[in-house]
Amino acid sequence: MLNDTICAISTALKDGAISIVRMSGEDAFSIIKEISDLKETVPNRIAYGHIIDNGEIIDEVLISCFGKGHSYTCEDMVEINCHGGVYVTKMILNLLLQKGCRLAEPGEFTKRAYLNGRIDLSEADAINDLVRAESDIQARSAIRGLNGSIERLLTPLMDEMKDVLSMIEVNIDYPEYEDEKQMTNDVIKPYILKWQKQAQEMIEKAERFSLVKDGIDTVIIGKPNVGKSSLLNALLEQDKAIVTDIEGTTRDLVEGKVRLKDITLNLIDTAGLRETQERIEQIGIAKTYEAIDKADLIIIVLDSANIDEKDKELLERYKDRDHIVVYNKSDLKETGEIRISALHADIASLTDYLNDKYQEDIDLIDEDVLNNERQIALMKQCLNELDQMTVHIDEAPLDMVITDLEEAYHYLCQILGKEYQEDLIDHMFRNFCLGK
Repeated sequence: MLNDTICAISTALKDGAISIVRMSGEDAFSIIKEISDLKETVPNRIAYGHIIDNGEIIDEVLISCFGKGHSYTCEDMVEINCHGGVYVTKMILNLLLQKGCRLAEPGEFTKRAYLNGRIDLSEADAINDLVRAESDIQARSAIRGLNGSIERLLTPLMDEMKDVLSMIEVNIDYPEYEDEKQMTNDVIKPYILKWQKQAQEMIEKAERFSLVKDGIDTVIIGKPNVGKSSLLNALLEQDKAIVTDIEGTTRDLVEGKVRLKDITLNLIDTAGLRETQERIEQIGIAKTYEAIDKADLIIIVLDSANIDEKDKELLERYKDRDHIVVYNKSDLKETGEIRISALHADIASLTDYLNDKYQEDIDLIDEDVLNNERQIALMKQCLNELDQMTVHIDEAPLDMVITDLEEAYHYLCQILGKEYQEDLIDHMFRNFCLGK
């Protein structure tokens, strides 16, 4: 329903210096003239004026008018910059609603920008990511997405797929055109293998980058009393976990988030791993194993002065998982590559190691990379179609090949929010002279 006019408060509804009330749709310009002393609406200009209700001035405002094709939504659009405050802002919003505006649904301004062709779906993703960004790397990634990084990433792959699909269509629908390249399975197979590799690389890069962008789920494990809670407190720079010399102090998972230079750790301190008959501690240890199963990174803490068979068993158990071994209580005995004294907050060797460990993934910020779960999931579905094609490409008939390939291409279109059939038809008739 794009023929109505919508409105919403675009800033946080709380006391502040200014608030912005937005309006978009075919009646936006007529409504703003109706509720203000603005005599004319000049597109792409900011005008000083007043909001008026029944002859009474409600607020002194700045009014920005944007014409069709030059606004965020590609519709006539008005932004009212009013004085901040819940009461005044709500009064202006209610006045717009009284004059025929509809209250916008969440995200509807961006939805209209997408439906009106101003942005693609990946850019809409980026706008949401930018609004929700909590770190420099998240913000920079969102800005790249907003500037078309996903389309740049996918366009070479999609163009090549379109070329092959178009040529297959011509072979099937116009067999009399013998001058066109004959797309046999032997000709198509190298393309499939190439696209398969490209899709796999895109997924792997995206999953690596998502770790440093969204935070690395990290569990701290070890025997009781090796300094896990002290390490958590040192990383968070606060006393979040209780620290005592009594074994089994930590019974439940203790969580926190810490920013280290360019990476974020979603930390979980866990119950000490040991055999116990104490029921509550058993529950805590069970939760520890659940957290370990879900973790991206395991920090195994050892007591430098007291490494025993239990520690060796722990190291053996998680040797194939992404893990870091940390030797705590280095003030008592120095051993191991990463030595810390968590009790004295001497953890520089660990934080330096972590920053170095993920530097290559951090550097992906300067590349075009899929940047959220929706995009990665769709690329995985595309890869699955390509994987299936490699299984039966040698003996599959051409019409089956094109069906499978269209499915793979369809998933790429969904990442950008394009209509794949229309996209293919346009490409086909642009590249082949079929009407002669």
